[in-house]
Amino acid sequence: QVQLVESGGDLVQPGGSLRLSCAASGRIFSINAMGWYRQAPGKQRELVAAITSSGTTNYADSVKGRFAISRDNAKNAVYLQMNSLKPEDTAVYYCNAVGVVLTRTIGQYDYWGQGTQVTVSS
Repeated sequence: QVQLVESGGDLVQPGGSLRLSCAASGRIFSINAMGWYRQAPGKQRELVAAITSSGTTNYADSVKGRFAISRDNAKNAVYLQMNSLKPEDTAVYYCNAVGVVLTRTIGQYDYWGQGTQVTVSS
């Protein structure tokens, strides 16, 4: 019913920048919050940043001041600008949509993308 497709992951040197994009498609009426999570090998998935439909943002302490999340409600898209990347930012980054209301459907649903690999290494 709903697909989240991420893009923008790549190999980048420490100190570099990347911009991740995620577009949601399907019978979407509205999305409450969208965000980015990441999972490094051997670690649990963790929240990186999230943004509500009204623009309220939340960041993990480890990325504050370096990452910026933004959203285009008309396109059902969310972006993550990542600057001053560090090797510890290496992970698979997942897009998440929370509280998705579908057309002609009762209830709200959550969805995940398939992930995009970000590798920070010299």
